[in-house]
Amino acid sequence: MDLNSLFGLTGRVALVTGGSRGIGKMIVEGLLAAGCERVYISARKQEQVQATVDELGDRVIGIPADLSQMDGMQQLVDAISAKEDKLDILINNAGAAWGQDYLEFSEAGWHRTMDLNVKTPFFLTQKLHGLLTAAATEAQPAKVIHISSIDGQRINPWETYAYQASKAAVIQLTRRMAARLIKDHIVCTTIAPGAYPSEMNKAAKSAPDASAAYIPAKRVGTTEDMAAAAIYLCSRAGDYVVGETLTVDGGVVNASLPTLFNDPSGG
Repeated sequence: MDLNSLFGLTGRVALVTGGSRGIGKMIVEGLLAAGCERVYISARKQEQVQATVDELGDRVIGIPADLSQMDGMQQLVDAISAKEDKLDILINNAGAAWGQDYLEFSEAGWHRTMDLNVKTPFFLTQKLHGLLTAAATEAQPAKVIHISSIDGQRINPWETYAYQASKAAVIQLTRRMAARLIKDHIVCTTIAPGAYPSEMNKAAKSAPDASAAYIPAKRVGTTEDMAAAAIYLCSRAGDYVVGETLTVDGGVVNASLPTLFNDPSGG
């Protein structure tokens, strides 16, 4: 058995939204290491996109886009369609968070978060369906991966109501989309990250040791952890994993022992 045939991505073309930094950039680095021929990245800020392209090399193509808007999605699709006749991998990573006291939580924050985190993955995938099906075969399915969060699997201490609701929605949306897309040889899954240093998770970035204290693995996630998860799902190794949520969090969701409070019996 050839490991490269299981985990290699030689010749594939990918798009990673929000790919200029954080978890998106970690995934881009993994796709490049596994052999992707070209990786398109998008983000709102042109200077961030260009900085990542300059850093990672000529196999990365940057297309600035505001994916919170339908016309921004269409502009991205049009730009890729002008360059490619197929798309093997779509990583829906672009996202937003909004924290505010319950009694003050704004409609603007709700809409911004829900639109980018839930609406965008659905409609961008829909708009790219033609390119994805052009790449997809029974022997080598195309891949769509939504980036959700462990905050869609359990509550966190912060008042990020729309964010937590949106990430739970993404997990269920993945299942429903997977049931439809598999008919066209497109495998849809989701990755639920835990604490990774990024602008979205400033605590893990600025105080990794403090964050690690609450993680069973006793460390925050690394580029290699996220890259490996993406490579697994994007490659032949993940072809039979359909509609699944891959939780990559050092054990927070599935291996954290319950707090005993003051009851020594644990009851």
